[in-house]
Amino acid sequence: MWFDVPDAGGRWWTAGEFDDATGRVAGRLLRAGLVAGDRVVWSASSSVTALVAHVGALRAGLVVVPVNTAYSERELAHVVKDVRPAAAIVERADHRVWIERASTGPVLVVGPDVDVTEAIPDRQDPPGATTDQLPSNTPSPDDPALICFTSGTTGTPKGAVLRHRNLLAATEAVVMAWRWAPDDRLVHALPVFHAHGLCVGVYGTLLAGASAVLLPAFDPASVIDAAGRHRASLFFGVPTMYHRLVASGRADELGSLRLCVSGSAPMSGQLHAEASAHLGSPVLERYGMTETLMNTSNPYDGVRRAGTVGFPLPAVEVMLDDDEILVRGPNVFDGYWERPEANREAFAPSTDGGPDWFRTGDRGVESDGYLVIRGRSTELIITGGYNVYPREVEDVLATHPGVIEVAVSGTPSEEWGEVVTAWIVSDGSPPTADDLAAFTEASLADYKRPRVVRVVDRLPRNSLGKVVRSQLPS
Repeated sequence: MWFDVPDAGGRWWTAGEFDDATGRVAGRLLRAGLVAGDRVVWSASSSVTALVAHVGALRAGLVVVPVNTAYSERELAHVVKDVRPAAAIVERADHRVWIERASTGPVLVVGPDVDVTEAIPDRQDPPGATTDQLPSNTPSPDDPALICFTSGTTGTPKGAVLRHRNLLAATEAVVMAWRWAPDDRLVHALPVFHAHGLCVGVYGTLLAGASAVLLPAFDPASVIDAAGRHRASLFFGVPTMYHRLVASGRADELGSLRLCVSGSAPMSGQLHAEASAHLGSPVLERYGMTETLMNTSNPYDGVRRAGTVGFPLPAVEVMLDDDEILVRGPNVFDGYWERPEANREAFAPSTDGGPDWFRTGDRGVESDGYLVIRGRSTELIITGGYNVYPREVEDVLATHPGVIEVAVSGTPSEEWGEVVTAWIVSDGSPPTADDLAAFTEASLADYKRPRVVRVVDRLPRNSLGKVVRSQLPS
């Protein structure tokens, strides 16, 4: 069951209602001319209506491409031009315009309610057809289900193709590991377009036959109130959320939760201790990626060690190769969308006859069986659970008239994990963080914009002229 809280109201949706609604959406999309395998851009905030559209598209055999609702036109155009969608389900009016502008062919653009009659007013239904018509064929395990864009281990944003079998394997693993049961109730405050909120929170609730209270956005008071009012047992979040819950002074009210999980970014030992002291049990940290979904988890039964991400989940294998974390298992994707070169670089050949290993780009060590992530061999920034690739931000900042040279990196933050920081060489009139926020408003999502600006005389470079981010001044 889902409790939809788009505003001050809300109601419970039963499993039967959800099943019927997703079937109707699947029928509408197919009758609108879409065929299995077509890509559908999907961008919406958390609501049952958005999830009905998402699951309906999957039931129709379509490939869903989740997109951040905060994306600028430039960011959205990159996705559209890459995957060439046949349709888009979006809630922002400007996103509808931008998608049509970026598309090179016809594209059906509808809102989360998937009203195709409004999108195609002169559409003629075949005799006897109804909006309740269900698809005749269901997707197979090997069919692609999602294309999730990620910075990955190298390069610019690219789409990770996740098949239905990947989604099922990853979801089964966390349901088993975290003892997820039908009587559990999740307070869901994560964005549904992100793998954490979608592939863990939404799919886990569905597979376990459990229930969830959907919040449109994270707010400490809303989470605490919803947990008490609806007798919740689960909460999943990123370290930034736990930092704000502790700072609210009301975290003790979450003591009845049986499990609180943190992921998408490292949690400091201090925050882990503070949050765990207020909650019903120590925060359980886990480790996942868009390309692999969930890989490891601290134990449900046993010691949850701060600063570690625990042990491999069921059916997942983890190996350290010169300290780089490699993973393989049924949860791991097959490759990026139309990126053969990136796929060759992303996988290490197996020597035991098993599947190839995915190179995560993360460095780690093992401590008494627990996996400890020491850092990343990539330059990816993780801020508030979101991935930011420095080169993308640098390319935008370099067009500012007050910037001669720029390097972008992440600096530690107790609240955000890392904050996007810009080191700038200027001509004497350097822009401030507020200046750059305004300058990048139309080009970068809010979480990608620099929160800290540091002016330097020069950027550290190696003999080839490449900026050495590890040598940027503190």
